[in-house]
Amino acid sequence: MATLQPTNNLVTPLLTDLYQITMAYAYWKTGQHTKKAHFELFFRKNPFGGSYTLFAGLDEVLKFLSSFRFSQDDIEYLRNTTALCHCEPAFFDDYLANLDCSEVIVHAMKEGSMVFPRVPLITVTAPLGIGNLIETTMLTLVNYPSLVATNASRMVVAARGQFWEKTAGASLPRSMTPPESPRAGALSSAKPRKSMQLSEGGPSDFTRRKPKCVEFGLRRAQGPDGGFSASKYSHVGGFHATSNVLAGKLLNLPIGGTHAHSFVMSYTSLDLVQDAKVQRVDNGEMVLLLPLVRKYQAELEWHDTNEGEMAAFIGYASSFPNSFLCLIDTYDTLQSGLRNFILVALALNDLGHTPRGIRLDSGDLSYLSLECEYLFHEIGDRFNRSFFYDLDIVASNDINEAVLHSLNKQGHAITMFGIGTNLVTCQNQPALGCVYKLVEIDGEPRIKLSNDLDKVLIPGQKIAYRLFGEAGWPLLDYMAGIHEEAQPAVGERVLCRHPFIEQKRVAVIPSRVVKLHSLVFDGKNGIVGELSSITESRQYVNDQINNTRADLLRYVNPG
Repeated sequence: MATLQPTNNLVTPLLTDLYQITMAYAYWKTGQHTKKAHFELFFRKNPFGGSYTLFAGLDEVLKFLSSFRFSQDDIEYLRNTTALCHCEPAFFDDYLANLDCSEVIVHAMKEGSMVFPRVPLITVTAPLGIGNLIETTMLTLVNYPSLVATNASRMVVAARGQFWEKTAGASLPRSMTPPESPRAGALSSAKPRKSMQLSEGGPSDFTRRKPKCVEFGLRRAQGPDGGFSASKYSHVGGFHATSNVLAGKLLNLPIGGTHAHSFVMSYTSLDLVQDAKVQRVDNGEMVLLLPLVRKYQAELEWHDTNEGEMAAFIGYASSFPNSFLCLIDTYDTLQSGLRNFILVALALNDLGHTPRGIRLDSGDLSYLSLECEYLFHEIGDRFNRSFFYDLDIVASNDINEAVLHSLNKQGHAITMFGIGTNLVTCQNQPALGCVYKLVEIDGEPRIKLSNDLDKVLIPGQKIAYRLFGEAGWPLLDYMAGIHEEAQPAVGERVLCRHPFIEQKRVAVIPSRVVKLHSLVFDGKNGIVGELSSITESRQYVNDQINNTRADLLRYVNPG
């Protein structure tokens, strides 16, 4: 495979902590740099108080290893730093100038794997010098991607409620027959309101579309690098699309967005859109939109809506007749924004176009979404327009995992969540805490001792397995020393012990045993096989979530 370059051109050998280089010099000076060492990259605790983590960032790690070389400029900079200026010239000119990853062997879990504490995500076998030098860069390429992918996955699970499998589209109209002699603009009370039935798992929940999640976080992310990485790895975690146009281009991700409040506020009069036209689908005729909107306004007797907002919606509809989705909470959500959207939507549909929906960015999202859906259904019945039953109701406004679970309990009609700040900044936990530790050198296991039991290392090279039960659920991950004769096998009893707590043990008889690591980087041969695409990793995440016990996914006291 040809040498791949990291997506971010800041990812070079100098993207490291100084102590990696000072240690490398000490290893070189004392002749230790060529010793065969084995390192493990792992974390000690699942984030967000949960029971699982998603592993992400392997693709960029492999690109980094594939392209690892110090440039001459890098070497000259290091040579002249205060910390290194006393070092022997041969360290720079003979060692660093010729250093690459041709002796580095890497095994790793699959990108998107559901992973657990202490089990290595990546193992590195390499000469001690280079194995040490790649530590910090590998950690920064794995820590945040894994954290944001996990955060995204938890939000996707929360948004879907207790059911995360695909469902059969939107609920059907209660009736396609217009209500008998309604008062113009009035809501019929003859049929039950769906808003009374929509708490999670309620009678109507099975026919409801499960909400999708869209990443809106670029403007709130920690700089361009954080924003781009969040767009990429939230998609791996299950998000449907991103507002980040550059991520869409470079990563081939679906992009989505509508307009801002400023767009609505910039229109002050219907005079601004009196000439706005939309092409009729059936015959190509260009038709003025405002008279059609006025016709429905008179018929429904909605005369008190904000005219500037109506003008903005007409302007947007004339520009995007096939993707008309409006932000409706600039002035009065229910009395103006919702009604103006409906008026323009009816006019667009007269010309053969199908509107997309609305976005709510403030207020009581549960109540407002249900009121919007209820009015959509009433209008759909009255005017015999089936598209009103398939409109998206998008919600944003500082949404996080707790808000999603709260909305499920209250009941809502939201079909899509736009989530930004609390996704990309990982509000509930800003760092995952992956570490990269030496566990063996020249065939001898190494251990770090500590009064803090969590920081005690499990020494030596290991083989990690995932054991599955008869029902198909994963039971546990099992680690054995690489030289141990007894390895787990299907149908054979395995006694599993906690590495530090003697009393914690369990015996299982696995129906399936899966080895968790595979060779992904083979020294001079470079990257092994093809890198997983974002779509493949996303699907792998979805498959694992759908094959995970429900208690491991729950928000409170996960299993």
